[in-house]
Amino acid sequence: MDSLTHVVLGAAIGVAVTGRRVAPWKAALWGAACNTLPDLDVFIDHGDAVSNMVLHRGHSHSLFWLTLLAPLLALVASRLIGGAGFKRWWLATGLALLTHPLLDLMTVYGTQLLQPFSDHPYSVGSLFIIDPGVTLPLLAGLAAALWLRSARGQRWNATGLALAAAYVAWSAVAQQQVQSLALASARSQGLAPQRVLVTPAPLNTLLWRVVLVQDGHYHEGFRSLLDRSERIHFESFDRGAALAPLLRPVEAAQRIRHFSHGFYKLSRTGEELLITDLRMGQEPNYVFGFVVAHQDANGHVRPLPRPWQVGSNIDAGRGLAWLLPRMLGRPLPPPR
Repeated sequence: MDSLTHVVLGAAIGVAVTGRRVAPWKAALWGAACNTLPDLDVFIDHGDAVSNMVLHRGHSHSLFWLTLLAPLLALVASRLIGGAGFKRWWLATGLALLTHPLLDLMTVYGTQLLQPFSDHPYSVGSLFIIDPGVTLPLLAGLAAALWLRSARGQRWNATGLALAAAYVAWSAVAQQQVQSLALASARSQGLAPQRVLVTPAPLNTLLWRVVLVQDGHYHEGFRSLLDRSERIHFESFDRGAALAPLLRPVEAAQRIRHFSHGFYKLSRTGEELLITDLRMGQEPNYVFGFVVAHQDANGHVRPLPRPWQVGSNIDAGRGLAWLLPRMLGRPLPPPR
């Protein structure tokens, strides 16, 4: 999730667990710092764009390492801030640390929860990376707790946490409903996908993007929970399967293939060979595309020692103009 959501989640947890034993602003600052801590790995340069992508949310998001870190940080808090005993600070710190990767798990990016035992990037994909449905209840409850500094403020804070948790649970339920419809729609259109991705459009859980991967193609469709139609229409796109033998020896391409759970496409621009993660963005604009190799005039493929990321010319204005009416059930084609 975005940094603001992590800050307010950690702060709300700190205030809720320490209660009135600690000044709310102190508990909030400590919780916010702990919940932000795992994302400091973004400042580590692993040498190239592909490594930076696949190693983010790695060891710093490990449930094992964070569990070991919690009592050490709790000891610091109990001596530096005081007010609550070590055990309560341990609970507050542990929850603030561990809820970071667990919330990230709900997005589609991929979080390596089981490091150092497994580098598998787990993802549920039922939340967009920025979603006011999670952030605003937390922010409102926390603001009340900091302003009122009373039992009433604590209740508001607890309510904000409960509403955010309920929204996260709702997102998973809605995702399953859309996935069931997507599979039925695929069958009705003669599609038999090997992989199915259902993830929300930006900022909401009303509109969902569906990607089906089948052989050399992928199919994209959108479904609003307010749509009247009982069927999702899919557009088909070439996945670049003809380039797969060329990129099979390229390690960077295989790393993205693994990290994306198979939701990728291959393409060529001049001599440059690219692999694009299909999970984040929508056709034709994606967040993560990488030039991983060059092919010369003789057909020889040369892997790049430092693959680089290529950006998309995303027209945010057109996207937002389409997003709201499509969320509300208007059958508009996506901007291309």
